[in-house]
Formats: sequence, structure tokens, C-alpha cells
Amino acid sequence: MPPRTSLPDDDLYARLGIPADASVEAIDVAWRGLLRTYHPDVAGPDGLEMAKRINVAHDWLSDPSLRARYDVERPPRGRVGVRDGASPRGGGPRSTPAPVRRRAPTVAEQVAAVIERVGRLERDELDRLALAEPAPIAFLATLRRFVSPELADELDRAAKAVRAALPPAARRRPAIRDAVVGRVAELILGTTLEDLLGGAGGERARERLTRGWDAAVGQPRYGPATPAVQDLLVRLRSATRDDLAALAATGDRDRLGEAPWPPATSRDEDEALRVSSELAASDAVAAVASAGGGAPARRAAARIAHLLVLRHAFPIRSFALHAAPWLGTFIGPIADPRARVRPRP
Repeated sequence: MPPRTSLPDDDLYARLGIPADASVEAIDVAWRGLLRTYHPDVAGPDGLEMAKRINVAHDWLSDPSLRARYDVERPPRGRVGVRDGASPRGGGPRSTPAPVRRRAPTVAEQVAAVIERVGRLERDELDRLALAEPAPIAFLATLRRFVSPELADELDRAAKAVRAALPPAARRRPAIRDAVVGRVAELILGTTLEDLLGGAGGERARERLTRGWDAAVGQPRYGPATPAVQDLLVRLRSATRDDLAALAATGDRDRLGEAPWPPATSRDEDEALRVSSELAASDAVAAVASAGGGAPARRAAARIAHLLVLRHAFPIRSFALHAAPWLGTFIGPIADPRARVRPRP
């Protein structure tokens, strides 16, 4: 039996700034918003520890079983690691050091950090960028006509630096190139977007420019479900003829229908989840093809991968219904036995 994951000893809801009854969608929104502030690409190395804590809070609270355990065992609200005034080793009172105030990075420093990060993009991140929704480069070109010549020149220099930093193969893929250009453009334009488009319009434009970058960079290949999808791929690549026949029997196009999405998420709004789903499905199809499986088996494998990526967001009973043909074979058991559904014949 694997070791039981230790319980965080502070208030994870407070880490994300959300109430204890927050929905899955609210948890995801809070997580994304905080990462935009504390991601090391923006806040520099000083933001790394906070980004890790934000990610841990998201991992626990977005997983139904981990969240249920945390809600039962979690410390009283307001506790952060150790009691105020107490020594972490159980000794006498300790003094609380005054917070260190650090200078906020300049726009130029933030842009330089993104360019430096571009040179370290890993294959998983590049694959995610290639699938992410393209940044509105045509819209950005229109905006350039209304900004100062200095800002326009700064945008041009940043775009050239992006192209130079990207690996040659990625440089030729517009989706990747445009996603990174969108990220640096959002930094450079900053509040200028609000001035030109109004508060709400500027905020939408900023989100749109950074959408692809946020959905790809720093993300595991298949999001939080990466270990489960990796296990599935190993099984698919080594599938026997009987395994492939069983998959093919569940891969009828009409029977599968459209890929389901949990009610608390949206394919159009949750870009990181959409990218994780599409990449997992694509890799599952390739794994079945390498084992000699035909189109029906590939369709079934793609659906299994999709369900694994979104498993944490589905209500347990709903997931069981969608996963019924593969429970106990390609999908592991469900935590709540009352929610299990007999696989379809």
C-alpha cells in the first residue's frame, strides 16, 4: 500500500482566498488568478515558494477525495503551520520576523524573465502551447496603431526576442510563437489596454493574450491527471489482441457520442483542461495505433484519456456512468462504492 499523503497543516482555503464551500470552478479561478501574480516568470525567484503553495492548495482542493479528507482532518481556520508565538520545536515563544519588502520587478525585468523562460521550454510545454487557443495577434496588430511609438517599438523588440529564443521547430509553429508573443505583449501594454478598451474590455484582452501561455507553461503534460494518463498509455502500448478487441467493442462512434464535460467546467473557458484533454486523447490514439488497434479502439482510448483528465471535476456518480464500459479494466475503481455502475455489456 502506498504511503498516505500527509495533510497540509494550514488553511488551504485561505491560501487561495476562497470560502470552504467554494465550487470546483471557483477553486480553479482563484488558483489561476494567484498564479498570474506569483508565478516565477512574473514575480521572479521570490515568487517560487508562494507558487508552490498555491499549486499544493489547488491539488488538494480540486481532487474530491483529497478535499473530503482535508475537510474532515484540516486544522482550525486561521492556523498557518504553527501556533502564533510558539516555537516550531515546541519551545517557548518566538518572535515573528518583520516581512521583507521587496521591490516589484519592472516591466522590462518581467519581459526578460519570460524570454529567458522561453529558452527553457520543455517538450510537454511546447506540445501544450501548440494545442492552446491562438493568441489574437491580428487584434494586437490593430492595437499597435493606437499606442505610443515607444510602446510599439518595445513590442517589436520583444517579438523578435521571442522568435530568437524559441527552438527552430517551435519557431515555425504560429500557435506556439503567438502564445509567447501574447504573453510579453500583455506585460508591455499593461494598463494601456484598460485605457484603450475600458476596464472590463482591457481585462478580457489581457486574459485573451495570456490564455495560451497560462494553459501550457509550467503545467504537467496532462494536468493533475498526468500519472493516471501515463499509466493508461503504458497499458495501451502493451495491449493484447483481446485488449484491443475489448476496446473496439466500446468504441462505436454513435454509442460514444460527444465527449462529456463536468457541469462545473467549460470547454470554452477552462483552456488548461481542454488542452490536457486533447493532448491525452491524441497520445492515447497514438498508443493504440502502435499496438495495432483500429479506429474503434482508438476512439475508445481517446475517451478514456479524456475522462481521466477530467475525473477530479466530475461528481462521482456522473463519472461512474461515463466510465462504465472501462471500469476495472482501463480505469481504476471509484472511491465511493455506492457510485459504482456495472459496465455495459
